[in-house]
Formats: sequence, C-alpha cells, structure tokens
Amino acid sequence: MHGVSKNFIDFVNSLSVLEKDTADILSKQLETVSFKKGEAIVEQGSICRYVYFINNGLVKTGFESKERTFIMRFFAEGTMFTVLDSYLTQQPSAYKVEALENTVVTRISRTEMDKLCARFHAMETFFRKLVSMASVNMMARIGEILEEQASARYENFLKENPDLVQRISLGDLASYLGITQVSLSRIRAGL
Repeated sequence: MHGVSKNFIDFVNSLSVLEKDTADILSKQLETVSFKKGEAIVEQGSICRYVYFINNGLVKTGFESKERTFIMRFFAEGTMFTVLDSYLTQQPSAYKVEALENTVVTRISRTEMDKLCARFHAMETFFRKLVSMASVNMMARIGEILEEQASARYENFLKENPDLVQRISLGDLASYLGITQVSLSRIRAGL
C-alpha cells in the first residue's frame, strides 16, 4: 500500500504540540478500524460520531440522490476527516463517506474529543485549527465549483493531487468535477 509515516498523534502535533501526558491520554482514546473497498465509513442519513485519521487507504465523501452523485472530497493516508456539520450538530449526515480502497483509520469519538478539549488547551487548539482548515478547504471547493470551467477544474485537480489520479475511477473523478464521464473523456483527450 501507500506508505505513510504520520499517525494520528503526529497529525495533532503538527497543528498543536501536545505535552507527553496529553499525548498518552489521547492515544488511549484512539481506536483503529479497517474498512474494505466499497464499504461505508459514514452512511448518508446517519450521525457522524468520530474524527478519523487515514493510516492507509483512500476515501471519498459525497452524496447521492436519484438524479445524481456528487463527490465533495477525496482523503488519502496522512489526512484527517469527519463529516463536519453532522459531527458538530449530531444531526444526520447528508453525506456518505466510502472507502475507495481497503482502508485503515484511527478514530476518536466526539464524546472523548470533547472531554480532551475541555481538559487540555493544546487539544482545544488542535480542534479549532482542524475546523478552521476544514472551513478554508470547503470555501476553496465551493469557489472551484462555482467559478471555474470543467477543464480548469480538471487541470487544477491534477496539479493538486497528482498521486490520486491513478487511484480513483474516472466515474468518481467526473462526479468530483461535476461533469459526465463523456465530458471528462473529451477534456482528457484535449489535454
């Protein structure tokens, strides 16, 4: 698989340096779970109760209706994700998170994260920075969808995610770009 040296604690430390005792307490609250390719990590309509770190693998977040499938983001090893609105409000998620490869994640529950944030300033800082990063990424994604032509979105995706292109299907890439597979084929042929 695609090797990664970072783990959950390293990722937290990259945003907010933890004291050793805080890191030890955090590590006791972490759980590692495996998902098979095609398996849902968060079902559409269920409540997202965890923050996840990808040790190994690849996931997509998106929503499906009768009319269409839309992919919001892809997350690969070394990144952290949650369905932020559902996680924060504890309301059912409009989004599904699905493993695109056999995927191993380390996760922490909302309950335990809240306790750690209340107890340790460094964890509160980490969580604030994580939510800030998610907000900035979401605004960039919305701007991309609204403003750019599909061919520009495709070129931007290739530039930002050169390592992901070989790992995701053309159907998923088209759904991410908001175009049909036929349109994607035309764009690819034209480049």
